[in-house]
Amino acid sequence: MARAPASDAPAPEPDRRDGAPHPRESTALFGHAAAEQDILAAIASGKLHSGWLLSGPEGIGKATLAYRMAATLLAGDPSPATLGLPPDHPDARLLRSGAHPRLFVLRRGLDDRGNLRSVISVDEARRLRDFFGLSAADGGRRVVIVDAADELNPNAANAILKLLEEPPPRATLLLVAHQPARLLPTIRSRCRTLRLSPLKPSDLARALDAIGLATASPDRLAELASGSVGRAVTLEAGGGLDLYADLVALLATLPRLDRPRAIRLAESASARSEGRLDLLLDLLDLLLTRLARAGLQGPPPEAAPGESALLARLAPHDLAARAWADRQATASARARRGQAVNLDPAALLLDMLLQIEQTARTAAAA
Repeated sequence: MARAPASDAPAPEPDRRDGAPHPRESTALFGHAAAEQDILAAIASGKLHSGWLLSGPEGIGKATLAYRMAATLLAGDPSPATLGLPPDHPDARLLRSGAHPRLFVLRRGLDDRGNLRSVISVDEARRLRDFFGLSAADGGRRVVIVDAADELNPNAANAILKLLEEPPPRATLLLVAHQPARLLPTIRSRCRTLRLSPLKPSDLARALDAIGLATASPDRLAELASGSVGRAVTLEAGGGLDLYADLVALLATLPRLDRPRAIRLAESASARSEGRLDLLLDLLDLLLTRLARAGLQGPPPEAAPGESALLARLAPHDLAARAWADRQATASARARRGQAVNLDPAALLLDMLLQIEQTARTAAAA
């Protein structure tokens, strides 16, 4: 597997989410039995595609599925009954330790300052030449996991495309993609695609229970997480349910925003960690999205007390829905720009809340 650069501390893993095991350490996968059966059938047929694209929203188990598939392929069983390996299997132990010689994980690396890059660079992708240049001592299959493939920069994407066009013998590339539309069409066309769906509430609950995550409001968490285990972990760890309830309560004062309350909420983003600002912006984006959808489809199940009444009042028809959809797109772009230039978090958040106040007045007059 790809090694981290030498350092006194282990390199950060961009595919690890705080509060949850790394996908290579997960012992179970929930909600994707059909995809597992498709993979097993392909292995048993003896006509395994050299490239696989595992697509779907972030945090629903795509990487876990990729590691389970990789473990099965590395073990070499031509007709496995299940996907994955027993924990004490030699290949499973090597995979969990990050030391399997026939597995390469391509992901974002570190820049010259030791910080994670925002993309997978071509330098990282070129390391695959060395990986495939070495003969496997046991002659077994070699596997590459690209996580996430939509983070490949153009040159790195071209390097992967070349491998897909001329795959090395007994090699399988597993591409994990949250936004497959961002990939080169030629990459997509050379892979067998498995489209994974968000988890159902029952599967999400089982997945959270498996990692020991307990919540006092499972229905609300499932609604906000939109079927994503990764998102549910982030929400629970950051107090996301309470933050969302605060946002709903604040927007309930519209069309005349409670300014002192808005200022206090905005200042809370400055007084705490960067993660709180990210979570607040994410939840605000989600609330705007839910407003837009409510105007077309009616309010969804409540994710906070009083949310249904709020959505019905602020988005009573399709014209209001369009106004909220436009606001969501604009607010998301402003947030990205503000973070890119290190705008003061309180100023950024307060500006967004005041823009939302304007939209509420426009929607009310529509």
